[in-house]
Amino acid sequence: MKFFATCPKGLEILLVAELTDLGATEVKQTATGAEFYGELEQAYRACLWSRLANRILLPLVEENVETADQLYAAVQSVDWLQHMAEEGTLLVAFTGKTDAINHTHFGALKVKDAIVDQIRDKTGMRPGVDRENPDLRVHAHIYRGKLSLSLDLSGGSLHRRGYRTRAGAAPLKENLAAVILRRAHWPELAVDHPVLFDPMCGSGTLVIEGAMMAADIAPGLLREQFGFERWKQHQASLWQSLLDEAADRKTAGLAAVSSRFYGSDQDSSVLALAKENAERAGVAQLISFKKGSVEQMVVPENAPGLMVTNPPYGERMGDGSELMFLYRQIGDALKQDFAGWQAAIFTGNPELCQVVGLKADKTYSLNNGPIDGRLFLYTLYADRTDTVKDEQKDEHEVVAANVLSDTAQMFANRLKKNLKALKKWKKQQNIDCYRLYDADMPEYAVAVDLYNDWVHVQEYAAPASIDKVKAFERLKDVLAAIPEALGVNPRKVVLKQRKRQSGSDQYGKQASVGRFFEVQEHGCRLRVNLHDYLDTGLFLDHRPVRHQIQQQAVGKDFLNLFCYTASASVHAGVGGARSTTSVDMSATYLQWAMKNMALNGFNSKEHHFIEADCLTWLKKQRKPEYDLIFMDPPTFSNSKKMLDVLDVQRDHVDLIKLAMRLLRKGGVLIFSNNYRRFKLDYELLAGFDIREITSQTIDPDFKRNTRIHSCFEIRWP
Repeated sequence: MKFFATCPKGLEILLVAELTDLGATEVKQTATGAEFYGELEQAYRACLWSRLANRILLPLVEENVETADQLYAAVQSVDWLQHMAEEGTLLVAFTGKTDAINHTHFGALKVKDAIVDQIRDKTGMRPGVDRENPDLRVHAHIYRGKLSLSLDLSGGSLHRRGYRTRAGAAPLKENLAAVILRRAHWPELAVDHPVLFDPMCGSGTLVIEGAMMAADIAPGLLREQFGFERWKQHQASLWQSLLDEAADRKTAGLAAVSSRFYGSDQDSSVLALAKENAERAGVAQLISFKKGSVEQMVVPENAPGLMVTNPPYGERMGDGSELMFLYRQIGDALKQDFAGWQAAIFTGNPELCQVVGLKADKTYSLNNGPIDGRLFLYTLYADRTDTVKDEQKDEHEVVAANVLSDTAQMFANRLKKNLKALKKWKKQQNIDCYRLYDADMPEYAVAVDLYNDWVHVQEYAAPASIDKVKAFERLKDVLAAIPEALGVNPRKVVLKQRKRQSGSDQYGKQASVGRFFEVQEHGCRLRVNLHDYLDTGLFLDHRPVRHQIQQQAVGKDFLNLFCYTASASVHAGVGGARSTTSVDMSATYLQWAMKNMALNGFNSKEHHFIEADCLTWLKKQRKPEYDLIFMDPPTFSNSKKMLDVLDVQRDHVDLIKLAMRLLRKGGVLIFSNNYRRFKLDYELLAGFDIREITSQTIDPDFKRNTRIHSCFEIRWP
């Protein structure tokens, strides 16, 4: 019998070898698969034992078709009662097209009609369609006018082994994990390298697949059902004998396996999933899971092995520069601690592996769904000269390792110069947070902000024309220079990449670390968080505006629109405001705002918090109830919580007019925004008394970047 095995693109050569090893004959590679010959037992064995295939198909018809009628006739050439009962159920999968059949749903419907009509005409009974658990799965594919009609013997995709009911973010498919291991020569490598280690194991797919390979466990043994089990020609006794054989091999394999397996991850929740998955796979006793980060990565035991991992590589998991540091940490750990090992790194962003600092022995292109991935294989030679442990280095060598490069020293000198220049001003102002550096030197395009003894570094996204590796090396200089220049703990330096924000990005949560701490500004206590969000909770450039509000607020009713974490409301309260009202559409930031106010003793009913889109809320208000209003809208927002898109240049006239309706005579609206090219429309706002005060709202730490914001005082004439 002729069969066809499908697989992801890039796995075909390995699939041919696997099918040959499983006893198939006349195995021939095709696009995204392989055809092979054998008895029915061979198809069953491929379903049970293939670690690489997606599906095993039994071809029924290969015929040229162009029209829907020709498709219908080709399908009816098969005697379907040989394959399913008249009262059975089926499901048709259709791919490809012709000029006349240009929609997959139409093609599937035509195939289904041909089968159902034939059985109804012969028996008077009509089979049903079951999308979840059909008795028979039919696969139809048309390519260049040729129909391939097959039975799907596997049922659901074979990559679903049955042990992974839940997974972490961006999990590898099980058959992709298997091909990564095969390309890295596992489990043959285990003879001399008996340890398998994944330092970012997530839900455990790589180590579980590796353990199943080493223990000779059939990947299909846990599956609840295959597509052939309700097929009329299914040979149940033959299938049971193969299952019994696989069970015996599993028992013997588990008893004989001598390899050791280790998985670590910094996320406790996905480690719990990994342990559950390993239990279901029957290999939990072989794998040691432990919480740990790449920064703490060391060899799990004193024996050579294979380090294999799939680090994050896209915006779902982190930004470019932070990921480069992650990949560099992997490379540094491998060079320092993994002499004599083999390493395999699979990534969807091959550029990131340029910073690993190791020369790959081989690379392979592998698709991870729609992502063009690359597998890098490395040998960590036992006689490397750069693998000497820190404790083996003498004092001179350790000191030499901390010496900055010439360019990094230039950056460090600039930081020291700025620190000295701002020292007296900072003390006079009684502030804990300020900007120390803002792209003063073109080659170091970062902003450096101090928050007590913490340093917040924002890297401005480099243009596409800038070499990413060179930009990364400069960023390395920055992070090396900061602790030396400022005398801070390197672990208190937090890096983020500053990109142009759009939509609801301003509210985007980056992590769930929950690291809040308190800072002070002009006598106000404020909570900041340098890790979990794009911004820290405190816009440093608006410090003078907040101080102005504090000085003007005594006895006044204060309105804070687009309030963020309500730091301006805190200043108003500390300045003696009679009441404060803070409006923002983010529940997260309003909770933060409430805690900021409570931190300063403002818990009374005179302090209000309103969760609403400011523009919508303003349109509903009519009474002039406020003496002092602060409005600092985002440059652009298309958050799902808003009824419309907000563009500050386009919409500022409406925003100002709506806010001025709420301002009492003699009051002032302070309008500010951070759009660098903002121009106030004085003509459309001619009915108000407007004074630009931008220059008065730029403190010395922002003098290098006076276009950081625009600010205006607006009053009734």
